[in-house]
Amino acid sequence: MMKTLSSGNCTLSVPAKNSYRMVVLGASRVGKSSIVSRFLNGRFEDQYTPTIEDFHRKVYNIRGDMYQLDILDTSGNHPFPAMRRLSILTGDVFILVFSLDNRESFDEVKRLQKQILEVKSCLKNKTKEVAELPMVICGNKNDHGELCRQVPTTEAELLVSGDGNCAYFEVSAKKNTNVDEMFYVLFSMAKLPHEMSPALHRKISVQYGDAFHPRPFCMRRVKDMDAYGMVSPFARRPSVNSDLKYIKAKVLREGQARERDKCTIQ
Repeated sequence: MMKTLSSGNCTLSVPAKNSYRMVVLGASRVGKSSIVSRFLNGRFEDQYTPTIEDFHRKVYNIRGDMYQLDILDTSGNHPFPAMRRLSILTGDVFILVFSLDNRESFDEVKRLQKQILEVKSCLKNKTKEVAELPMVICGNKNDHGELCRQVPTTEAELLVSGDGNCAYFEVSAKKNTNVDEMFYVLFSMAKLPHEMSPALHRKISVQYGDAFHPRPFCMRRVKDMDAYGMVSPFARRPSVNSDLKYIKAKVLREGQARERDKCTIQ
């Protein structure tokens, strides 16, 4: 099954099996949106704006193969527990963020990790899937210094010990420290192309979407055999109904379980 996305006169077809969702979870004011901003456009915003729930989509052309990554930047207040559970059910890779200078945010990450493992284990039992669960525990704000630290590195590392699909990173979204490395490891654990990492592909805007236009293999030049990434500026989060149907399809094995909502890039 292919999904078609349009960008001007360029039509993009992304195989459903190459469509993934990354879910970013954590308490309020820990820097979830700042990490997402670094990933998407390499910028950091000093002004804090509370997140209700933000949805982003990035499409890639990696050596001629199309990929789609949906990013769900969740609220730290989680006023709707059922929505958070649905976000976990539909997620493929996870980033759990806490602030190194906030002990309570670390405790929240421990609760989130436990919930993800429980929810995904229940789903796996119903679907008989053997898929792994790539996850990164991210201690943000390591630029604040050791005097402000409330979570020892050794304690945080215990959350990932013995799990080959879970890694721990201490980063600074503000200083852009270890952010690229974190995404590289996350995509490696998910067995996704390394070029999806921010530093390993050419970032282009929608008006240059022709770089995504497929060419016959024999007509590709050397410079075409590269990796490009493009953020969809008008991506909309798939409806709750669509997500529920997606989960139902996985459980009942009806049709293509990986099929997501289509998105038009204008």
